[in-house]
This record gives sequence, C-alpha cells and structure tokens, in this order.
Amino acid sequence: MMSIKPTDKRLWKGRDEPRFGQSNYWHELVQCCQLNDITSTQHKQIILLGYACEEGVRRNQGRLGAAEGPDAIRKMMAVLPNHFETKIGLFDVGNFECSDQELEDVQTFLGHSVAKLLQLGTFPVLLGGGHDIAYAHYTGIRAFLNQALKKESIGVINLDAHFDLRSKEQGNTSGTPFFQMAKDCQEEGQEFHYLCLGIQKAANTKVLFDTAERLGAEWLESSDYTINNWEDIEQKLNSFLAKVDHVYLTIDLDGFSSAYAPGVSAPSPMGFTPDVVLKTLEVLFQSKKVISMDLAEMNPVYDQDNATARLAARLVHFAMDLLTKA
Repeated sequence: MMSIKPTDKRLWKGRDEPRFGQSNYWHELVQCCQLNDITSTQHKQIILLGYACEEGVRRNQGRLGAAEGPDAIRKMMAVLPNHFETKIGLFDVGNFECSDQELEDVQTFLGHSVAKLLQLGTFPVLLGGGHDIAYAHYTGIRAFLNQALKKESIGVINLDAHFDLRSKEQGNTSGTPFFQMAKDCQEEGQEFHYLCLGIQKAANTKVLFDTAERLGAEWLESSDYTINNWEDIEQKLNSFLAKVDHVYLTIDLDGFSSAYAPGVSAPSPMGFTPDVVLKTLEVLFQSKKVISMDLAEMNPVYDQDNATARLAARLVHFAMDLLTKA
C-alpha cells in the first residue's frame, strides 16, 4: 500500500524574528501535516508535496540524485520571508517515494492525491524529483475536472529544454509524460493543448520535433525565449491562454542555463534565464487560470552552493506571491 513519508520538520528552520505575532518567514508559517488533515476553508491554502522519485530519470538514462530534490528545495524555502498580505495556509504533506521501481504506482497515488487537494479548493505545489511527476500531476487535474463533471480544457505549459514526448517503449520515464498526456487526450476525444518554452535543438532529436508537430504542440526555442523577445513571448502566451480554461504549469529546472541551475539531471549551458521566466509567471498568474504547478529535475548531488535549490525556492516564492494577489 502506498503511503506518504512525513516531512522532516528539521528542514524547516531559520532565524526567529517576531513580527507582532505574525509569521515573518516561511519556516514559521508552514505546517507539516498529513494529507488527510487538509480541509476546505475560506482562505487560500498552498499545499506542498514532494515527489522524491528518480526512477523515471533512471529509465531515461539521466543522472541520478533527483530523489533528494524536494528536501533540498524545502531547506531553501524555509528561510524566505513571508510577504503574504492576507491569511494564507501553507502546508507540507511530505514526500511521495518510489521503492522497488514501482513508478507507475507512485504516479497513480500522486494523481489521486492531487485530485483530492483540488476538490478541497487548495493550490498544490509539487516539488520533484524526475519530470515523470508531470504525468501524475496532469492525471490528478484531469480526474478532478472529470469528477466535477466539468468538460473544461487543460492547457499544459512546460518551461523546459526538452519536449519529453518520447514513446513508452521503456515504460513511463521522465522523457514520456507529455506523450502520455497526448495519448490520453486522443482516447478521451479531447484536444491536446501543450506549449513548451525553451526548447533546444541540441537536446531533442528530429523525431521529437516531428512528434511535437504531429501532436499539435506549440513551442518556442531557447533562442527565442529571451527577455529581448518579450513582446512575441507575451503574445504567444496570451494566444495560448485564450484557448484553454485551466493551466497546469510545470517548470523543468534543466531548462535554465547551468550558470543558474547546475544541480539538475541534464544540465544545459545554453538554457534560458530567470528574468524571462519571472515575466512569464506574471502573465500566467494574472490570467487566474493556473490551477496547479510543479518543479522538476532538482538534483542536489550536482548543485553548487545550493544555487539550483535556491532558484527553485525563489520561483515558488514569487509564484505564490502572484497567486495570492491575483
């Protein structure tokens, strides 16, 4: 039977600076609990879930170490300041772990958990772990909408150097999640809405480009996903947002230049930069269509001075500030 490993509360530590009885830092604000402790409330709730799994990376012949990613991000989130202007619930329900190479079982369990959290009106933030987190996450969102009898569409926005549209010849891997989503859409008679920002020709075969074309995916290559090209990027984002009811946002940290994110499974010296990603987040969250988000491929084994973990933590911090103000 699948279970969630409780978070080690010692990860959430930092300086104490009382602010008139309010939490000054995230380590003071967060509550470590079990998934079943989460209930529906009138104020916004952010739920952190760790995907401490690298089986998909192993199957995809990537560098191992991503299973330690969620805890590395937690350590860096702990010391971030609390700038929420309204009452916010911040909960950490622990790590989904993969033992005995049971990747598919963990993905199913995670999907059920995401669906439950969405039913409660919360905003899930998933921390990975391999990018196989994406398929599990997506199935949870789709299950939630199906249970609610909503025929609303999901737009998948992936910030990544890779399409991750490989076929399932080796089973589920960190390179197959969006191909799996496309197949599910075909089986359910739904349109596959997929936008990938930061694609690199050096990181994708011609077969993958052909697959993306055949499946109707949209993308911008890394040479176009730059702050100097912001006007075109913003137009691309708004055009995509206009076609969908909800957005599932996934950020693969290996899409960033390795100057900013050395601690990933597949480092890239020619990836995108944080400034264009922050601008992208502003557009997405201002649309009020983002239903859930995750970060993938954090690999502390190869990190330097916690640079990648700090980047991941700052992205969540920035996005949640936007969420609570939207």
